[in-house]
Amino acid sequence: MTALAVLTGHYLRTSFGSKVSLAFGAVQPFLFLVLFGPLFARSGVGSWAVLVPGLLVQLALTSAGMAGFGIVFDQRFGVLERLRVAPVSPVTLLLGRVLRDSLVLLVQAVAIIVAGYALGLRAPLPGVLAALLLMTVLSVGMASLSYAAALTMRQELFAPVMSTVVVPLMLLSGALLPMSLAPAWLDVVSRLTPFRYAVEGLRALFSGSYGASAVLWGVVVSLALAIGGLALGANRFRWEKA
Repeated sequence: MTALAVLTGHYLRTSFGSKVSLAFGAVQPFLFLVLFGPLFARSGVGSWAVLVPGLLVQLALTSAGMAGFGIVFDQRFGVLERLRVAPVSPVTLLLGRVLRDSLVLLVQAVAIIVAGYALGLRAPLPGVLAALLLMTVLSVGMASLSYAAALTMRQELFAPVMSTVVVPLMLLSGALLPMSLAPAWLDVVSRLTPFRYAVEGLRALFSGSYGASAVLWGVVVSLALAIGGLALGANRFRWEKA
């Protein structure tokens, strides 16, 4: 536990020490909120309580999904080589990074929600807090899978591969527009991705529908993604230390 706290603290100081990088990570969803949000709210398609949860999932996909960049740079500069001889378990090495990523994402998500309230979002506080917790679980899975991918593929392939994967996953999740508007075939494809359930779960929480089946599915799928991602990530870190 001490090693995990030290590692997480070190990574957090590095991340929060760069205010520009911290703000830049939330630029894309913030621009969607400010420039697309007013059109979305006036279109009749949905309200701010529909758009903001979708932007939180977009944030998780683009930020946590690209977290593996840190490993790519560590590989380049020999940091991973030094970690191989460190008296720290592979799980601790992974968790230190994942906890940092989740906390950074949480700060960015709170900023997006505050901006959403300023623009017209109306959502119950308990639902928003529960949604933040659910998004944090989702981000743990995404960051872990991102690290696993970065340790599996060649360094130069990580950026193009992950960018190619993240964009369709975001679109299929219904983050920007509800999938109820999609044709039947696209709706079916969307249900094969875990992020559709996360988006719908977050929207149900923002609407105050705490007992809705969408919340249950969102929790189950996000937990499964987090557990599976941590298992895969820990396995890759264990291999790197071997």
